[in-house]
Amino acid sequence: MKLSLHISPCPNDTFAFDALINGRLAHDFDLDVEYHDIEVLNEGVLRGEPDISKISYAVYPLVAERYALLDSGSALGRGNGQLLVRRKGETGKIRTVASPGKNTTANALLMRYFPDVEEVRQMLFSDIAEAVERGDVDAGVLIHEGRFVYERRNLCLVADLGKLWESETGLPLPLGAIIAKRELGENVISKFDNLLAESVRFAFANPQVSRNFVKEHAQELEDDVIEKHISLFVNDYTLSLGEEGRCAVERLLGAER
Repeated sequence: MKLSLHISPCPNDTFAFDALINGRLAHDFDLDVEYHDIEVLNEGVLRGEPDISKISYAVYPLVAERYALLDSGSALGRGNGQLLVRRKGETGKIRTVASPGKNTTANALLMRYFPDVEEVRQMLFSDIAEAVERGDVDAGVLIHEGRFVYERRNLCLVADLGKLWESETGLPLPLGAIIAKRELGENVISKFDNLLAESVRFAFANPQVSRNFVKEHAQELEDDVIEKHISLFVNDYTLSLGEEGRCAVERLLGAER
């Protein structure tokens, strides 16, 4: 069966999907894989394009009628939140903030905890740190690999949005999910869900096997950055949301409705 699969090029996705995509597991799906920035992925599912896709959790209520949430594949956890940063030495009011996309969980948390920001400018996540450093905006929300390398730049931390969420709710932070078109049917969706969990288990058991594939798509190529990224965003919740994970998702999505 042919399926269109859209994921991000970030290490957590390529690590988790490596075995499934690259023939390390036996299956009969013919996968047409595309790699996109998270906001491009969100926009794709809003148009109903891919059969299966990574999305920001914040966008799920808008597509829930057409797409089912998979139990496996999520980026969800503790200590993995988005970071609001500004230039070192700046102390004035933050008026303009760069965000990685209006439909992202990062943008939802920015609005939740910093509602007085006057202007939010949406831009590609990998361009945000440089835009803040240049002074194009007062601050920016960093996601993915950017959160591990901002201190190498002339930037300092304003707030860890994930810690704000955890302090408020006591729950892990839901960042990204994998969803599948409901029209595929329960059997196909369940089969793919189980296969993805198997792919994650394979990745955990064979962490070096996917390294070339991960590096092929990563924004930051240093081994330590890639390892930090994977260890932070791929965890037990990626195997299965579980009761606590689903509670966290319900809390986030209830707040976004």
